[in-house]
Amino acid sequence: MKARRTPWWYYLLALLLGLAAGAGIAKYGERMDLSLIGAPWFVAVLLAMLGVAVMILAWQVHKYATTDPAKRSSVFDPMKAVYTLVLAKALGLAGAALAGWYGGQILASLPHAQASFFSEAILECAVTGAVSLADMVVGIIGEHLCQLPPSEGPEHPKLTGAGRRRGFAQPTANRSVEQ
Repeated sequence: MKARRTPWWYYLLALLLGLAAGAGIAKYGERMDLSLIGAPWFVAVLLAMLGVAVMILAWQVHKYATTDPAKRSSVFDPMKAVYTLVLAKALGLAGAALAGWYGGQILASLPHAQASFFSEAILECAVTGAVSLADMVVGIIGEHLCQLPPSEGPEHPKLTGAGRRRGFAQPTANRSVEQ
């Protein structure tokens, strides 16, 4: 299976969509006299714990993937590595969307910041938005940590000329001249 890195513009798009949705829901709640802004404090705590868990899992995958096969002391489930990669990708995109969501709520609530309800909601959204932004960064780093090192096949740069002469691979520059 070949997994591709998540393009940078996916994160930007998720952030912008979250920003528009957060600002829209805050304005809608203001017009309809509903309390739709803010975030309970436990949301920020849960998001932080999720980011820590993904970073620990990604570090384990990276540590196993970069250890010399002869020195590995345990068996590692490849599905755990795949699940960690998917979790890191999802955390990065969800973190971007949630950072935009809470940022949009902050922007829509700033004109009313002098009211105690809105000032409390702005503080809640700022903390949760910062944790969401950190989760996006953790997702990007976790995705990078789950990347496998290049295999040491015939095209690997560490393969010496002697290995190439034994038939593992021929340099492409000499093939056309000798044939």
